[in-house]
Amino acid sequence: MALKCGIVGLPNVGKSTLFNALSSAKALAANYPFATKEPNVGTITVPDERLNKLEAIINPQKVIPTTVEIVDIAGLIKGASKGEGLGNQFLGNIREVDAIVHVVRCFDDGNIVHVDGSVNPVRDKEVIDMELIFKDMDLVEKRIHKLSKLAKTNDKAVVRQLDIAKALLQHLEDEKPARSFELDNEDAVALVAEMQLLTAKPIIYVCNVDEESVIDGNKYTELFKELVKDENAEVLLVSAAIEADIAELESYEERTEFLGEMGLTEPGVNKVIKACYNILNLITYFTAGEKEVRAWTIINGMKAPQAAGVIHSDFERGFIKSRTVAYEDFVTLNGWKGAQENGALRQEGKEYIVKDGDLLEFMFNV
Repeated sequence: MALKCGIVGLPNVGKSTLFNALSSAKALAANYPFATKEPNVGTITVPDERLNKLEAIINPQKVIPTTVEIVDIAGLIKGASKGEGLGNQFLGNIREVDAIVHVVRCFDDGNIVHVDGSVNPVRDKEVIDMELIFKDMDLVEKRIHKLSKLAKTNDKAVVRQLDIAKALLQHLEDEKPARSFELDNEDAVALVAEMQLLTAKPIIYVCNVDEESVIDGNKYTELFKELVKDENAEVLLVSAAIEADIAELESYEERTEFLGEMGLTEPGVNKVIKACYNILNLITYFTAGEKEVRAWTIINGMKAPQAAGVIHSDFERGFIKSRTVAYEDFVTLNGWKGAQENGALRQEGKEYIVKDGDLLEFMFNV
């Protein structure tokens, strides 16, 4: 299951620098607005310490972690919803991602131009929020116009949709994102999902700070956290400059030593990816054999046949059962054989809900 996260923010907040540090691709990082015009796409390997332990037990020919696709989307300015700057392109690119990583600038540097002349993450966030809300309002207004015509037939389902759409429009007009709109029935869930609203996408806020503020934050991050405290959104402190330095180091030992010197336990990329997994309700399961140990990403709550389908559609279509062992048992009992001898290896059927860290072998017939 490919996960795609879009990095957004005003021009010159550090999006492309962060993207370069996070991904295997290299974007242009320049000290002027609109250095990024086309979305740059890169791939991030999802860090998972469990793979190291599985590799030590099985000694496979190769280890394949799961990945996240990261998209560096062109900077947005006020008026984007009306086509200003690269607005239409920007908004179209956001529509294609699963989650939004919104970067705000929380550091002072006279050598780096801010598009609005001063550092103010609260203002910057509100600019982007309003442009996304304006675009969503336009979509909802068009849907209301269409539903109003259809409602003349007194179709009860259409009337319900119209009422929901009107309530949603009012919610947006109150400057609230669609993600906070109460979805209290199936009709509301279906309508919001169908419209693919920009402000319905889950979001993570990344405060791009200087090196001195990466642990405890600063005056800008405190103001920003206060602003978003009611959004139930995660706020991460990341220094794009530090991440860029880490990306230049070749060995694990060098990176670990550098992080220690900075007082950090892990790179910011790890925090960003974990946060993306959390807001998208994703988990990981593993397949493990002599040829390869591999991580697979699924939605939390998936049953075994659907999890098998992530590998190949034939696995889901012809699913019979799965051999299953929890990660902790697999490690403690030193592999498949030990798990079987100690009763930790189970046979699970079509109704089994896969747990995070499960090791699975699927049996199927097509």
